[in-house]
Amino acid sequence: MLAARMYGKEDIRLEEVAKPAIGRGEILIKVKAAAICGTDVRMYRNGYKGITEETPRILGHEFSGVIEEIADGVAGYQVGQRVAVAPNMGCGICSYCVAGNGHLCHTYRALGINLDGAFAEYVAIPAAAVSGGNVCVLDERVSFEEAAINEALSCVCNGFERCAIRPGESVLVIGAGPIGIMHAMLAKMAGAAPVFIHDLSSERLQICRMIDPDFITIEDHLKETIMEATAGEGVNVCITACPSPAAQQTALEITAVNGRVNFFGGIPADKQKVALDTNLIHYKQLIVTGTTRASLTQYRNTLRFIATGILDVKKLISRRMPLQDIMTGFELAQKADGLKNVICM
Repeated sequence: MLAARMYGKEDIRLEEVAKPAIGRGEILIKVKAAAICGTDVRMYRNGYKGITEETPRILGHEFSGVIEEIADGVAGYQVGQRVAVAPNMGCGICSYCVAGNGHLCHTYRALGINLDGAFAEYVAIPAAAVSGGNVCVLDERVSFEEAAINEALSCVCNGFERCAIRPGESVLVIGAGPIGIMHAMLAKMAGAAPVFIHDLSSERLQICRMIDPDFITIEDHLKETIMEATAGEGVNVCITACPSPAAQQTALEITAVNGRVNFFGGIPADKQKVALDTNLIHYKQLIVTGTTRASLTQYRNTLRFIATGILDVKKLISRRMPLQDIMTGFELAQKADGLKNVICM
């Protein structure tokens, strides 16, 4: 089969490899759509532990496809079913896993991260993921492309749930990439008004307005604009959907008393020492939280959001391209050109 394997930093090779063989309890999926994620780009740009010339890996953790083969020991699935797969799996027995938070397991594994993923014609789903419920049968109303970007949406839903947004509250999202726009979409779904989006790119903000004219976009003078728009109070909820220490610092300044702040975007290793004015948290009674990845419940819930039309994620797909053009997709993603680039088989 054709696959895009990473051999190290900035080294992805499109090559023919053996089709995965599956063992007891496993499922083989013929990939139909696989989206390029910011995590994929960071792994490509910076390298990743365990990926070497001797131990290459197929990336791709946002994907959907059709069940091609089912091994002995698998119940509840049939060949030919359209499915999407949540990539994260835990040990299944620790306190985090038992509580439904396998994505936070200390021995967490993920397809396309530390196991071969879906930038290939076929992907094998481990028995732990099959028995754990990671394989989700798609509603007929959900396309393969929409299902592929559901993984990102489920991670956003994790942050959304932590913020507990209520109808009529003001929300600011800092960062107008696909993740930031998903945050804004979920906030509006919850009844937030107004929903502000800030970014330094006028092109990205133009895309936001095209996706939803109700979004209020801010390019310059963020603090002054927010304070003026909220009568000096600040926003009820602020989400930093970008890898920026300055954004985290500003978030505390422009969030209202009793507000909530979600640090969704991780900070690069060389910038992780962020100076925060903790008195702002103390005297304004702010709730500051962070989130990472998503639970299986969140993954299934957001698939329902897509199926029922509560959220229209088709607008977030900028380009569809064949696996042979995957490096073009990576180049576009590195330049923040468009939103989601999806590899379609």
